[in-house]
Amino acid sequence: MFDFRLRVFHTVAKRLSFTKAAEELYISQPAVTKHIHELEQQLGMALFERIGNRIKLTRAGQLVLHHAEIIFTDYRNLEYEINQLKHTQGGLLAIGASTTIAQYLIPPLLAKFNQRYPDVKTSLSTGNTEQIEQALFEKSILLGIIEGSSKNPLLKYVEFARDEIVLIGNPKHQYGNGEPLTANDLKTIPLLMREHGSGTLEVITDELKRLKLKITDLNVAMYMGSTESIKSYLHHSSCAAFISLQAVQREVEAGEFVVLPVKNFRVIRKLHFTYLQGLQDKLAQLFIKFAKQHITE
Repeated sequence: MFDFRLRVFHTVAKRLSFTKAAEELYISQPAVTKHIHELEQQLGMALFERIGNRIKLTRAGQLVLHHAEIIFTDYRNLEYEINQLKHTQGGLLAIGASTTIAQYLIPPLLAKFNQRYPDVKTSLSTGNTEQIEQALFEKSILLGIIEGSSKNPLLKYVEFARDEIVLIGNPKHQYGNGEPLTANDLKTIPLLMREHGSGTLEVITDELKRLKLKITDLNVAMYMGSTESIKSYLHHSSCAAFISLQAVQREVEAGEFVVLPVKNFRVIRKLHFTYLQGLQDKLAQLFIKFAKQHITE
């Protein structure tokens, strides 16, 4: 980093804590205070104000934070282009992916990417679609990978793959009369659903509208925060659940779960890369290009 003092300010501004900034940067808290004081002297304005035991950004601090993030994007792009001149790739790429994608789709791609570009340091955080988009706004990640059809005008969305959502159940139990399930059947079967804010729940809700069903019409036994917890629960219950086919392919092939066809119901969802409008981080663009080339391998 060309200006460590700006990095210190940025870390304090994002964490709103001198102590947490010191821990993250592996320096002492007095050193953090010194860097902030020197930056404030240089600018001639206070960047933080104390409110009891908390701190908040002043208007000047908010302005510095805005420009610091632009500067850091330029720094990353400069590092990327210098490395290209040296015929290498390097830098830090923070990715956030919604839970199903992070568990089943992205790890193999990241492994290939890290093997191809060993000098690029990647990190992967998880959350539902709403949480990933919020992380983009907070700039704690540079690139999101989400399910669902969220279309925030402040974000750019790039489709890169498709996934099917299927209704699965425990083969020890009978669902319906052996024929494809009807809308009325869905009202009676106890269902496990992903939590509110998840991309999976969003696309299921949209598709149910075609059957003239709302979530409140269904017999929802429980909302759960991850696909893995739903799968574990299903092994011990007569519930059914809408789950990504990629997430249960192995269990379906092994006979641990069965796919339950639903009449006039099929969910093919698009998976998207997403990033802030106008942000052209070159490492993020490199990963997008790489992933689209290798997603089917």
